[in-house]
Amino acid sequence: MHDETSPYYPIFLNIRGKKCLVVGGGKIALRKVQALLECGANVQVVGPILCPELRQLAESDVIQAFQRSYKAEDLQDALIAIAATDDVKTNESVAAEARRQRILINVVDDPQHSDLIAPSYFRRGAVTIAVSTSGRSPALARKLKSKLEKDFGTEHAKLAVLASEVRTELKQQKIAVDTEAWQEALDLNLLTELLKDGKIQEAKDTLLKNLKASGKRKR
Repeated sequence: MHDETSPYYPIFLNIRGKKCLVVGGGKIALRKVQALLECGANVQVVGPILCPELRQLAESDVIQAFQRSYKAEDLQDALIAIAATDDVKTNESVAAEARRQRILINVVDDPQHSDLIAPSYFRRGAVTIAVSTSGRSPALARKLKSKLEKDFGTEHAKLAVLASEVRTELKQQKIAVDTEAWQEALDLNLLTELLKDGKIQEAKDTLLKNLKASGKRKR
C-alpha cells in the first residue's frame, strides 16, 4: 500500500481570546464551537439557520452569532476559520477567501481544502492525547482515541503537575537535567500507581531520586 500524502505537522495552538469563525449552523458546527469554547476562543458563528443550541449560546453572550449567509469580511482578524456547512460551494468559497487572507482553514470532512484538521482527542488535566489519521478515517481516529482513553486516568494528570513542580524546584536550585535523564526517571508504571494510591510525596521523592541517579550515571 502506497501513500504519497504529506504528513501533517502536529501542533497545539493557544487560541484563548483569539477570534475563531465557524461558518454553518447545524450540529457539526455546534461541535466545532464547543471545542473552540473549551479552549477559551472568541467564537463567531455565521449561518442562515442556527440550531437551538447555537442560538442559546448567542443569547447567553457566550458566542457572537449572525443569522445570515456568510460574507468574505466575516473572516477579518480571524486566527482560524471552520467551514461546517452542508453546501460544498460555500465551504470552498470560505476556504479560498481564508487562504487569500492567510487564515488557517478547516473544511469539515474535506482535507483537500483544509490547512488544518482537528484530531480526535481527550484530556486528563494538562495532558492532552490527540489522534489523527490525516483525514483518511475520522471514524478510526475516534475509535483509537476511545481505546487510549481507557488507559489514561486522573493519575496521569497528577503526574503532569508533579513533574512540573519537580522541574521548577530543580531550576530554582540551578540543577540542570537533560531530556534523556527525564526519560529514564519517569517510571510511568511506578509513579502512576503511587499517585493512584494517593502517595503524592512518595511519588515526588521517587522522581527526584530517579533524576539524581540518572544524572550521576551520565557524568
